[in-house]
Amino acid sequence: MICIKTDVPKELNEIDDELKAIYHSKDTVCFFILKTRELRNKFIEETKGMNKSEREKIYEQYNNQ
Repeated sequence: MICIKTDVPKELNEIDDELKAIYHSKDTVCFFILKTRELRNKFIEETKGMNKSEREKIYEQYNNQ
C-alpha cells in the first residue's frame, strides 16, 4: 500500500465512501462524488481505462441525471 499524507477537507471525509470514485494520475488525485452507490459502480465500470478529461465528460452526464 502507498499512502500520501495530505490535509483532506472535512467535507470530503463526511461523504460516504461508497459514493466516491477515486482516480489518480502521476500528478493528480480526483474524487468523483455520485448520488448513489449504484451510480458510482456504473461510473467506475463505464470509465475504466479512460483518461481524466474523458472521465470528466462522463461525470458531467452523471451529475445531470
